[in-house]
Amino acid sequence: MDFDGASIIGKARLLHGGKVATRSVITADGEMKSLGLMHPGTYRMTTEAPETIEILEGNCRVKLAEEQAWNSYQAGDRFAVPANSGYEIEVEGVLDYVVHHGEAGPIPAAPRP
Repeated sequence: MDFDGASIIGKARLLHGGKVATRSVITADGEMKSLGLMHPGTYRMTTEAPETIEILEGNCRVKLAEEQAWNSYQAGDRFAVPANSGYEIEVEGVLDYVVHHGEAGPIPAAPRP
């Protein structure tokens, strides 16, 4: 994954007692991305704008706010979260991911229950 001509915005943002770290990037095309790492744990996240989360390394289980079921994702998978919503995410190992802000379109990989 390349972000040629990208700008990094400020310092890393630490959440959940430092167990989740994100760094914001703006691409040359003006797209907002966040590069993140999650350590083992279960976290509740919220959205203002739609987001697509792309898993680069690791595994997780996710339950979207409007759903009852948990779905499993691994490296190469994506999941979408609508605007003004949220999700719970359960991570067993370290999870490396990218958040594509403002995107919540079609998801190419099917979730695994």
